[in-house]
Amino acid sequence: MTRFIIRRLLQVIPTLAALSVLLFIWLRRLPGGPDAALLGERATPEARAAIRERLGLDEPILVQYGRYMKDLLRLDFGVSTQTQQPVIDEFLIRFPGTVELAFTALAIAVGVGIPVGYLAARRRGGWLDNLVVSGSMVGICTPVFFLAFVLKWVFGEQLGWLPTFGRQSPGINATHVTNFFVLDGLLTREWDAAWDAFLHLLLPAIAVASIPFAVIVRMTRASVLEVLNEDYVRTAEAKGLTDRTIRGRHVLRNALLPVVTAIGVLAGALLSGAVLTETVFAFNGIGRFVYLAIQNADYPVLMAFIMFIALTFVTINLLVDISYSIIDPRVRVH
Repeated sequence: MTRFIIRRLLQVIPTLAALSVLLFIWLRRLPGGPDAALLGERATPEARAAIRERLGLDEPILVQYGRYMKDLLRLDFGVSTQTQQPVIDEFLIRFPGTVELAFTALAIAVGVGIPVGYLAARRRGGWLDNLVVSGSMVGICTPVFFLAFVLKWVFGEQLGWLPTFGRQSPGINATHVTNFFVLDGLLTREWDAAWDAFLHLLLPAIAVASIPFAVIVRMTRASVLEVLNEDYVRTAEAKGLTDRTIRGRHVLRNALLPVVTAIGVLAGALLSGAVLTETVFAFNGIGRFVYLAIQNADYPVLMAFIMFIALTFVTINLLVDISYSIIDPRVRVH
């Protein structure tokens, strides 16, 4: 297992190196160059010359790339043109909120989607199966931002069950250690703060989880149906094994292989789906910040966002590979 993980980690290095080159080229191909992008179209020649000298844009390209890589390794993405604060500081404040939202949405999609898909497959053709198939199709076809507005209107404004904006109520006296508000509440034993942050997560998390949930349900159902028709399942039944043993050892374990792969892809997509959802719920995460960065051409923020998303995808794919190798040990051999 250790050799397998090390091999996967070594494969990550070329991916990140290629991405760093693409980002470097993109920055220098911006309209008017990086100096014009940072200063705006109305910048004076003197100001552009000064910032080119400060950024080292008048030096040889290899020297520029070396300095650029050095900054990346130190997580120095420059200063945001929106807030005039270091980009990394802004990310450390906002990115935990998006990760918390994506993780909660993924937990909902996986924790509910796999059991529902399995039950639908075991009752193929019944009312539950028909309901699951129809419901999952609706979930796939419904835009996330539209569902976010519906959830906000029904459960927040009409019923008043859940909060509809922000990450925490203004009146909560909470200690923020990691900027993961739920985790901070648990670490500091401020149970009211943790519960309040969790309630603020529910509506946006359900909205973000809708499409991944529908995909996981359908994939689990199809995969279980396929496995149920395999010879080794019929052999296990003929041997008189208990239904629990057949479900756990033969059906679910083999049916989860394609589902785990899909979860890895969906987990990365959750971060991009959070952009619109955070805007609807005024959720102070990185998605809303990046949305404003696109409007204001805040290129340092966009560069950091691309790199963080890439690191997230790489990490998720590594975890998927490890999970895959645990479910099917034959993967480690290839």
